[in-house]
Amino acid sequence: MAEIILLTGKAAPLPGSDQSSGIDKHPVDHPLALGPEGFAGDEQADRRVHGGPEKAVHHYPFDHYAAWRDELASLAPSGQPGVSHPRTPAGYLDTKEAFRLLETAGAFGENISTLGLDEGKVAVGDIFRLGSALVQVSQGRQPCWKLNHRFGVGDMARRVQQSGRTGWYYRVLQPGTVAPGDRLELIDRVAPDWTLRRLWHALYVDRLNMTELQGIAALEVLAEGWRRYAMRRLESGRVEDWTKRLEGSP
Repeated sequence: MAEIILLTGKAAPLPGSDQSSGIDKHPVDHPLALGPEGFAGDEQADRRVHGGPEKAVHHYPFDHYAAWRDELASLAPSGQPGVSHPRTPAGYLDTKEAFRLLETAGAFGENISTLGLDEGKVAVGDIFRLGSALVQVSQGRQPCWKLNHRFGVGDMARRVQQSGRTGWYYRVLQPGTVAPGDRLELIDRVAPDWTLRRLWHALYVDRLNMTELQGIAALEVLAEGWRRYAMRRLESGRVEDWTKRLEGSP
């Protein structure tokens, strides 16, 4: 069982942007109610694409942070100071600020941080006891352009997508109360062959593998939006354009 760090945040202006975001999450030190829409007191700025029953809780493994520190260190401009906060346009790395973000959980806007669980171990449909609540893995995370501004790296969202270190979401099967230090206890596995790593590989690497796409389209426990991606690829033989999601509106 993995012990959790529990995090929430309020919607606030996103540095280097004219948009707001709830990506800035911080650890809490008290129990929180968890319902179908997420944790009490947690906010998302754009409810069209964030939050909702299929994205009630975001989980990002703290295990990935070391790899990100190494990768971002390789981007730091030699002999040049980083730009100061806020960053406009995103595309430069403020080394000190980026590393500050990666010192503690919350850099990727996660509600739950753990050690010992990652996309290779967790499958779509996995059901966990979390405090007195029951949650089920609903989908992986599709990173968006707000990560570029969060880290001051113009292609951070694309890097997250290409790495497979995306994190994932839960739907809430049974509301309850969750406290810092509670543990995720695996209760059941509905589709253990469909790890998040396999799902990521099918959607972002081997993108027109018809056998895998047919499997995704038929995976009833997967969030409907993700199943539609597979259905559209099967029908059209084409991969959707990710530019707007990864880079933002022109």
